[in-house]
Amino acid sequence: MAIDPVCGKEVDEAKLREQSGTTAYGAKEVDPTVGTRRFHNGKWYYFDSMECRSKFMASPDRYLNPGAAPARPARQRGGEE
Repeated sequence: MAIDPVCGKEVDEAKLREQSGTTAYGAKEVDPTVGTRRFHNGKWYYFDSMECRSKFMASPDRYLNPGAAPARPARQRGGEE
């Protein structure tokens, strides 16, 4: 079982990859209501919902490095402050 990095729930990787159908062109379809996955920086991450996947995609570092301080914009030199 994998752990969803966003909500912390367990995700059954095998069930998530089970084929639920086939597209008109023969590609395998899976059921997104069972969960979903995303490849990021050379590793698969598993999610219990599309909502968790979307949150991860918007800010992966927030979930992969939860203790890290958020990036701050660089200060410009010579301008008004």
